[in-house]
Amino acid sequence: MTSVRTLLVLGTAALAFALAGCGERPQVINYKQGKYQGKPDTPPYASAPYNGNKAQWENAVDQRTQAQNEYVRLRD
Repeated sequence: MTSVRTLLVLGTAALAFALAGCGERPQVINYKQGKYQGKPDTPPYASAPYNGNKAQWENAVDQRTQAQNEYVRLRD
């Protein structure tokens, strides 16, 4: 009796696992030509310290870049 019950439980579990694989949907992206469907990006200079001033942001990036330039730092 216990072997029949064990066999029934194992058979039911195997059937459940086999049927679980059949329900998977294809993972294909529906791409529309020329249209970005993601989250719109905000420009990096739109944050609080620059408030949309692109020239000030570019100046700050250039200053950070020059501070990391080893050739400029060694000449001083």
